[in-house]
Amino acid sequence: MNKPGYYSSGKFARMANVTLRTIRYYDKQDILKPSFVSESGARFYTDEDFARLQQILLLKYLGFSLDDIREMTIDDADYHFMLDSLNIQLKLVRDRIEQMQLVETAIMETSDAIQKERTIDWNKMLNLIHLTGMEKSLKNQYQNASNISARIHLHSLYSQNQQGWFPWIYEQLEVCPGIRILELGCGDGTLWVENLKHLPKEADIILSDISEGMLRDARRAIGAKDGRFSYEVFDCQHIPFADGSFDLVIANHVLFYCEDIRRVCGEVRRVLRPDGRFLCSAYGQEHMKEVSLLVQGFDDRIVLSADKLYDRFGKENGAGILEEYFPVCQWKTYEDQLIVPEPEPLISYVLSCHGNQGQYITERYKEFRSYVKRKTDKGFRITKEAGAFLCRI
Repeated sequence: MNKPGYYSSGKFARMANVTLRTIRYYDKQDILKPSFVSESGARFYTDEDFARLQQILLLKYLGFSLDDIREMTIDDADYHFMLDSLNIQLKLVRDRIEQMQLVETAIMETSDAIQKERTIDWNKMLNLIHLTGMEKSLKNQYQNASNISARIHLHSLYSQNQQGWFPWIYEQLEVCPGIRILELGCGDGTLWVENLKHLPKEADIILSDISEGMLRDARRAIGAKDGRFSYEVFDCQHIPFADGSFDLVIANHVLFYCEDIRRVCGEVRRVLRPDGRFLCSAYGQEHMKEVSLLVQGFDDRIVLSADKLYDRFGKENGAGILEEYFPVCQWKTYEDQLIVPEPEPLISYVLSCHGNQGQYITERYKEFRSYVKRKTDKGFRITKEAGAFLCRI
């Protein structure tokens, strides 16, 4: 075959500076399939396959197994997927750099202790062992970051409300100089990154999350030198602060993930000052309903989420829960909808959901992509029903 843009397995391997055996192994393991297979069985690759190979090799370098890589990558060279993938890979590399810097410090401290005291501090050595094992959490960090990125990306591209969700949320906070704020489940800190220019210089803001990886992303995005912010890892069912510590507590799309929502509400009430406020956002039953209908039209076995988040805590039932703890509770709607004219960001969103879609889409991915493309050709409308409860003690 002598078709422009197609390379034999051998030439592709040489250009990528890997062995032919490696390319054949990735093909056999269904990690990197050729773009074209001739009638005689010869395999050919394209320039687009280099992007996927780059992703595979980097994830392998970061310590992921081939089984992990198979789950974490998708066979699509569209620029949306490539850009998202590169951004997430960059976060992983930065996480690994931070981890290795901690390992370096631990080694140096242990070495210094041995030289000065002629004994080994086993506690420091055990800490070093734990640090070198931190790569086990990278897969979860990658998946969490990928999911969050896919969801934010879809909304930021196609929301019809020009203000944007995070500026709208910030507007509801009524932040004033000298305020002390706690955000529960801050994720990657996008709320603050998008509103830094509006934030007063005199503010004390504690960002919390159960994921250390998310907090690292938030610290990097906001800037480690910004003294207004500090970062704490904890489960919001056990808030490690004294009674009456904060003027404002924020839970942006967090409560419906909590095991014991009422316990979280009780903790928030406890740490708020007598005139304190609590903002918690949620969805309504109509939110993104067209996406579920879309995937079920492709395969009726697909369920994008085993738990309907709005059934646990949403627009319809949230006030009933909150009013047990907060005498004043008001719902405000964020008026918006999505008009999606292309398939890739919508597919990324679907794949980010906590359901069984991977079982039925991955093996039929090209068919699913064509299906979504047909649905989005004339603009695919998606209902958004989101807002926030504004509560006061």
